[in-house]
Order: sequence, then C-alpha cells, then structure tokens
Amino acid sequence: MSDRLTSHLLVGALIRRTQAQGGTAMVLHKGESIGGSIIVQLLERGRNLGFFERITALNGTAQLAPCGPQTRDQDTENSRYIERRVARDPDIWVLELDVAEGEQLAAEVLCAG
Repeated sequence: MSDRLTSHLLVGALIRRTQAQGGTAMVLHKGESIGGSIIVQLLERGRNLGFFERITALNGTAQLAPCGPQTRDQDTENSRYIERRVARDPDIWVLELDVAEGEQLAAEVLCAG
C-alpha cells in the first residue's frame, strides 16, 4: 500500500481550502481518482496567473511547476492547451481556482507530505 494521497483526495482538499479562503474552485476536467495528474489554472479576481502542474521532483517530493501557455490573457489559447492535455492524458485533473495567493495555497495542499 502507498503512503501517497489519492488525486481525488488532494483535489477535494484544494477545493475546500480555496472556498474557506473566500475563493472559487471549479473542476474543468475530472481525472482518474487514484493517480491522475493534477493541473491548476490560477486566477486572482479573474486575472489569469497561469497554469501549474503537480510533478514529482528527482528527490521524490511533490512540487508545483509552471506549465501551459506563456500568454496568460488568451482565453482561446488556454482552452486549447487544456483540450490538448486532456486528449493526451484523459486521466488528468484540471482545476480552475480564483483565490488570493493561489500558488501558495495550491503548493501547501498538493505538495504537503
């Protein structure tokens, strides 16, 4: 048995923490519940701050890494990025969070342990 938390548990915890901080959270694509990858699109007051993916570093710890389009204000490009990622990996979770200090919050939840 693994000591790792499931993707479903991590996503649920991140949604609850976001809402507790007065933010909003939306699942844009529901992935595989046990080991699906997790991508978060961060917004602050509707302004896109970019995409971040939970990855495993070489030392085995979880980290958040920037990913996705470099131009943050292109809704069409952001939508296409999500479509491409889901087409390549249908098990991936894609979340949208609109909350103050979202990167720190996501890192606390997704990279803890």
